[in-house]
Amino acid sequence: MEEKETIRLNKYISESGFCSRREADQYIENRQVTINGRIAKVGQHIKPGDIVKVNDVEIEPKDIEMAVYLMLNKPVGITCTTDLSDPDNIIDYLSLGQRIFPIGRLDKDSQGLILLTSDGDIVNKVLRAGNNHEKEYIVTVDKPITDDFVKRMQTGVPILGVNTKKCKVEKISSKVFKIILIQGLNRQIRRMCDYFGYNVTKLERVRIMNLSLNVGVGQHRDLTAEELAELKRLTEQSEKNEEAKANKKPKPKKPKKEVVQEVTFKKKYKKPSSQARVGKSNPNKKSGGKSGGKFGGKRR
Repeated sequence: MEEKETIRLNKYISESGFCSRREADQYIENRQVTINGRIAKVGQHIKPGDIVKVNDVEIEPKDIEMAVYLMLNKPVGITCTTDLSDPDNIIDYLSLGQRIFPIGRLDKDSQGLILLTSDGDIVNKVLRAGNNHEKEYIVTVDKPITDDFVKRMQTGVPILGVNTKKCKVEKISSKVFKIILIQGLNRQIRRMCDYFGYNVTKLERVRIMNLSLNVGVGQHRDLTAEELAELKRLTEQSEKNEEAKANKKPKPKKPKKEVVQEVTFKKKYKKPSSQARVGKSNPNKKSGGKSGGKFGGKRR
């Protein structure tokens, strides 16, 4: 860091290779991170000379140029976790002797492309759902694929309380299809197939963004300089697009003009009657009583 430069705490931790940025936020929220001996807060920045510790382990910045970026063709049975208590964890499987973590997940019973790195900053950029990064899979199911199945898979399927986003689906053979997703719900493809009565018998991821799988099952290799440069370009571009959307202010709606309808009331003219109104002076008085003048006297 330059003398006057500050850096966001979660980014500093992730760039050290200790964990991903998302995991760094969890450590901070759980009050497991300190800066110069004081409990850190989410969103806090640090400056040169600050001592950062996670669970009393001092975090030392790494040269980003020395970071590890590799692809693995994960076999079935390996778990994409850094939890070393899991006997099938991906870290022990690789045994590289340095701290790395997977970018995303691939189900234990699935195989194919998984990216691993010591650069925690890029993990967040690749995984961010709003960035709409493509992931391609080859899927084998237990019965013949119909045109209706392909069509309905593409338009969205109700799983986990939401409708999946539109995706690309292409039939390859009677029981094999290719699918390209831009989201990553839990066991998404298996749940989508199950909704239509299909069981997945094999699921292989063959591409993430610009990176296509080209190593055998169980093998891994470093990304080339060209692959890494393009991966960073794509993530930075999608970040800019997201920021532009967030900063775009909606146009104020013009107020609707109130239409005042003029209503005229015509007063009805009632023609006066030429006949005098005739009625009883006391309609409630019973008949048969004595009649007389105003003071009850008899008329003579």
